[in-house]
Amino acid sequence: MTITEKNKTRLYRLGIIFFFIGTLDPMEGSLLIAPASIMIAIGSYLLQKKYWKYYVADSVLIAIGVFFLWFLSSLGGFGGNSRLSIWWGLTLVPYPLGWLLNIILLSISYFKSKKY
Repeated sequence: MTITEKNKTRLYRLGIIFFFIGTLDPMEGSLLIAPASIMIAIGSYLLQKKYWKYYVADSVLIAIGVFFLWFLSSLGGFGGNSRLSIWWGLTLVPYPLGWLLNIILLSISYFKSKKY
């Protein structure tokens, strides 16, 4: 079974739409942002985009950060009255870094595709 060019583009664009919808609420939206970033990475790979490796890297960062976001939340958080030190917050850093990298890559892809 081969994937048509139309379906590859659809996967990529749907990932972008879900990514921005999830961005409206970073905590609960993380459950949409993580799979959306994976959809973008797969779509960029299938479409042979120039920066597909960076999309894969930011998907991994987002997945790690989202995992720890929900894991620490299930433990009651960190710092304050929690049993966990404030330093556990560093495990969340990959999430915003991956998100920011994804925004930068999508912006570069968008502006490079425009003919001025």
